[in-house]
Amino acid sequence: MTSAAPSRRSIGEALAQLKQEFPDQDIKESKIRFLESEGLVHPERTPSGYRKYSDSDMDRLRFILRAQKENYLPLRVIKEQLQALDEGRDPAGPRGAGVGPVLPRLVNADDGTPTPDSYGSSAGDDRISRRELVKTAGITDELLTELESYGLVRRRTGSPHYDGDALVVARTAGELAAFGIEPRHLRSFKTAADREVGLVEQVVAPIRRSREEGAEGRAAQSVNEIAALSVRLHASLVKIGLRSLR
Repeated sequence: MTSAAPSRRSIGEALAQLKQEFPDQDIKESKIRFLESEGLVHPERTPSGYRKYSDSDMDRLRFILRAQKENYLPLRVIKEQLQALDEGRDPAGPRGAGVGPVLPRLVNADDGTPTPDSYGSSAGDDRISRRELVKTAGITDELLTELESYGLVRRRTGSPHYDGDALVVARTAGELAAFGIEPRHLRSFKTAADREVGLVEQVVAPIRRSREEGAEGRAAQSVNEIAALSVRLHASLVKIGLRSLR
């Protein structure tokens, strides 16, 4: 954290600076206030009650935003890392010493949607215990059981462990649950995803059956590219549909 003589910013000024530094993240005043309520940042208050953010506060906010964007860490883990920094300790620490597994990092395009490279990642190779998944995703064991009952989260085939993709789904479902969106509401997402997978299979099947050299590699690349385009289309359609709610 910076030790320079701090300047003070209003919450609006702090928000404007963060938006400029993190243009691909949806940052609002309500989020900054929420981070304060969770004890991750401690701005000073004027006699009139207005928040004033120092350089140190801004560094903490940047740390939080990067941890969420790059490592998909839950706030509980980020809070532990900030506390470690405050105490002069290594914020990462060894696995199993309070941090646990890290969520797979998505490779995003300029518009924030995953690129084809994201679908060729090795997140499916991770081996995460149930306890680690619950802790890192920031959910309850009951919620995980419910997600499993709807087929949204599954263990690795023939193993009691989960992989990195299961961790991403569990973390996302936990965040949606904070808005009252329960696993039963997410079945339509699973159904839509299965349909998209079926469409991709139809497209790449002829490539896989080809006897030409490199056919398998072209099929794999096609899968990744179609998946990225599918997610971009879905995100765009949802964005268009939500305009009437603003």
